[in-house]
Amino acid sequence: MIYRPKGRRVYKVKFRFKGQLIHRSTVATDSKTAHSIEGKIRAELARGNWGIFDVKQSPKLADFLKRDFLPFVSTKCSDRPNTLAYYQAGTKRLQDSDIATLRLGEITDQHAGQFAKRWECFQPTTINCGLRTLRRALSLAYEWGKLDRKPKITLAKGERQRDRVVTDDEAPRYLAACPQPWRDVATVMLGSGTCPGELYVLRWESVLFNGQGGLLHIIKGKTKARRRLLPMVPVVYQALKARWEAQGCPSEGWVFPTGSASGHMEESSAKQWHAKAFMALEKARKENPDLPEIKPFEPYCLRHTALTNLAKAGVDAFTLARIAGHSRISTTERYIHPQAEAIEQAFAKIGGSQKVVTDGGHSETALTGR
Repeated sequence: MIYRPKGRRVYKVKFRFKGQLIHRSTVATDSKTAHSIEGKIRAELARGNWGIFDVKQSPKLADFLKRDFLPFVSTKCSDRPNTLAYYQAGTKRLQDSDIATLRLGEITDQHAGQFAKRWECFQPTTINCGLRTLRRALSLAYEWGKLDRKPKITLAKGERQRDRVVTDDEAPRYLAACPQPWRDVATVMLGSGTCPGELYVLRWESVLFNGQGGLLHIIKGKTKARRRLLPMVPVVYQALKARWEAQGCPSEGWVFPTGSASGHMEESSAKQWHAKAFMALEKARKENPDLPEIKPFEPYCLRHTALTNLAKAGVDAFTLARIAGHSRISTTERYIHPQAEAIEQAFAKIGGSQKVVTDGGHSETALTGR
């Protein structure tokens, strides 16, 4: 018989052969393949080949990273240079550590903790680059049958999170301080929930105007879900229409062209424009101390803000995932950050449906339920 233990992805085979219990993992995640493997095991045992149960040693981490992992990610991420550079940096960190000499089957979460301790002089983000690379490498080794289990790898704590949400009062002041073309990029991010990388490479062929509105066609991304069509809200339409007219109404080309080697906006220049916006805001506060302070945030927080605003407007999680280009709703949950006012409004709604019951000499609150 074959069966899949509760909470596991891999099927196991269990039967008796000549009075001996055979209980092994098939390393298969579907029943059809598992049945086929069971048949092969029975056939080999019938031939007297008990050597099929000999344990095969898994490769060392350093060898697996060099021979299997790096070639795979180089091909898979050929059109995503930032992702490729991230895994290459993580691989180098792993190869320079003691964990590189371990075999894949020996690596546990304890070793991941030792790795984090070894590099604690670096920022948590740098440490987690190596740990995320290790996590991805072990996952692939499991999928490719080089591991019977996929160990849990815990990330280092203290990594900076992009949970900052730009308030409705802060957004107009920030946009007004932004130099062009960053102002238009930030406007589109806040109005559509797109990520910066999607806008840097946006082309006019993917911007569809139709009178008083239009569509943004995101044609590239990490996953299939990232390729999507997004409607333009008025502020996004106005910003892109004005840019299109200023460029002579082109039918093709970069929406945000620059003098860089790629011909379009890059992350490095975007960070500079973002920094200039905060310099302008700080200068304005010195001239007028009564202006409230806008605490710094990363450009990517504009995407978090857009998705959080959509959630506040009542958009359901499934629709939010489609808008964000996420394959899983669990990913979308990390992009939504309810603020204090939203929490207060939620409790206010509950309070409106309650009444005080005074019976038996004391009062208690109960939901009406109707």
